[in-house]
Amino acid sequence: MARAAAAANPGVKSGVRIVVAGDRGTGKSSLIVTAISDTFPSSIPPVLPPTRMPDDFYPDRVPITIIDTSSKVEDAGKVAEELKRADAVVLTYACDRPETLDRLSTFWLPELRQLEVKVPVIVVGCKLDLRDENQQVSLEQVMSPIMQQFREIETCIECSAFKHIQIPEVFYYAQKAVLHPTGPLFDQESQTLKPRCVRALKRIFILCDLDRDGALSDAELNEFQVKCFNAPLQPSEIVGVKKVVEEKLPGGGVNDRGVNERGLTLTGFLFLHALFIEKGRLETTWTVLRKFGYNNDIKLTDELIPSFKRAPDQSAELTSEAVEYLRNIYELFDSDGDNNLRPAELEDIFSTAPESPWEEPPYKDAAEKTALSGLSVNAFLSEWALMTLLDPSRAVENLIYIGYSGDPTAAVRLTRRRRLDRKKQQSDRNVFHCFVFGPKKSGKSALVNSFIGRPFYDNYAPTTEESYAVHVVDLPGGIKKTLVLREIPEDGVKKLLLNKESLAPCDIAVFVYDSSDQSSWKRATELLVEVAGHGEDTGYEVPCLIVAAKDDLNSFPMAIQESTRVSQDMGIEAPIPISSKMGDTNNVFRRIVTAAEHPHLSIPETEAGRSRKQYNRLVNRSLMFVSVGATVAIVGLAAYRVYAARRNSSG
Repeated sequence: MARAAAAANPGVKSGVRIVVAGDRGTGKSSLIVTAISDTFPSSIPPVLPPTRMPDDFYPDRVPITIIDTSSKVEDAGKVAEELKRADAVVLTYACDRPETLDRLSTFWLPELRQLEVKVPVIVVGCKLDLRDENQQVSLEQVMSPIMQQFREIETCIECSAFKHIQIPEVFYYAQKAVLHPTGPLFDQESQTLKPRCVRALKRIFILCDLDRDGALSDAELNEFQVKCFNAPLQPSEIVGVKKVVEEKLPGGGVNDRGVNERGLTLTGFLFLHALFIEKGRLETTWTVLRKFGYNNDIKLTDELIPSFKRAPDQSAELTSEAVEYLRNIYELFDSDGDNNLRPAELEDIFSTAPESPWEEPPYKDAAEKTALSGLSVNAFLSEWALMTLLDPSRAVENLIYIGYSGDPTAAVRLTRRRRLDRKKQQSDRNVFHCFVFGPKKSGKSALVNSFIGRPFYDNYAPTTEESYAVHVVDLPGGIKKTLVLREIPEDGVKKLLLNKESLAPCDIAVFVYDSSDQSSWKRATELLVEVAGHGEDTGYEVPCLIVAAKDDLNSFPMAIQESTRVSQDMGIEAPIPISSKMGDTNNVFRRIVTAAEHPHLSIPETEAGRSRKQYNRLVNRSLMFVSVGATVAIVGLAAYRVYAARRNSSG
């Protein structure tokens, strides 16, 4: 039954494990036995074995296993392990021993933090019947300072196993804190819904607003009710709901009314859920969230997000259908049609996602910004292309959040393996991944920055972390391809090449050097040999180009001779001169894409690789010679046998 409930609601746990801990003599074991048997025990062992409550003990019908713990110092390690495995923790103190209450804030709660136990905590005062009548204080007065300090405390309750006071409630609250936690939904301090909860409810509202008029009509409200709770609303109930909202949110403006002539607005919908939570009916909001596929982190469950298995040298791209959907989204939110999606408009697009996915690296500032700090349609699609390349499941997840209703698995296509592209001497990819290598002060960052329209700065800032830039590159014939530049710091090359498959996702590698500095050239060629050698050793050879940066400065002596020699020796193009400072990129990005489109060309050959090929050719010739010799010998032997047989028969 519990498994069936979990299957119907993917976010629901299939079982709850509650660990009871506290000082010696605070009533842990008596609490557990009385809850299970509804009888106060006359004698009990020091520690009870794991105890399972009947599945139908509480309305949610989710199995509960209760773990008793020892109070002995020598058992502290075992208690710590149990706490780490808990879904919820019940901490006990004795109402007749104030020092056990003090121990919660001086030992037990800090201990949970030390162990990194991040689950709801229920504080339970046991032996309520033994409290001195002259020391009566309100629970709220006692616990308020502790709850302010330790926000992980979900609920506080006092009980008596001997008098059977509030015993079932203890484990009901513990189970409820796991199945319907307050933390992800509601900020107790500000008494408001948390941002991620608001975003999820907004998405649900939009999905239920079938006629897209910004309000839930009576029919839409009824359909929502049936989907979430398997029961329709009576007309009088709908009137009652609207009346409550109208009284609380009469609204002086268009956007702050809870109900308008078309029905319940988003403002009213959010208000109702805040009201449910304030009244302790968290299960109502959680039921809604889980019916629409959300887990306890208020993100879509893993079951709803497709995973994409691919070979190391395959890449992921959005299909034309998904790209067209994103174009339409862009046009819808670019309200003034100026091809400039402002930050506020971008935030509006992702207002139904848990958060904007492009607020953190590697996506933050990876695309070209307009003069108004917005995104053109090409920059918008480029960010999506980057996210799909690096994390296709996350890209699809965010597509779903912003309203994509097609088959999620059909939103992404996996490209042909690059190894096969080399054999066919052509790539069918629309997005190319370029690794940018080079020594310090070579001009790597300036090249990457120029790609997405960032200004040139004379002040040198060393690259310490990998960074990305992505943009659309126009090719002859009106063809558009997306190019992703991944800048790799010089100090990060060694670590990168420790991984055998590190070059597998790379479509082309670019090596940048300062054309005025011979040492920069020397180090760039060393990096080229390292990377090319790694490709030869692992079978993930990549086309390579050399970029001579800072062409506005005088070249070092013998630069042309040196570069010509290396290019000819390794079988790749001569260096491409550019000057980021002067804005002269010499069509380098188009040349990068063109080279990536023909993955069988521009692959450098190291001396070691050349020697290996020569050796393999020699071995193959030797094997061929042996094979031919063996064939001749076999034919000769067969002829001799025929001759001998004829001679014997004639004799």
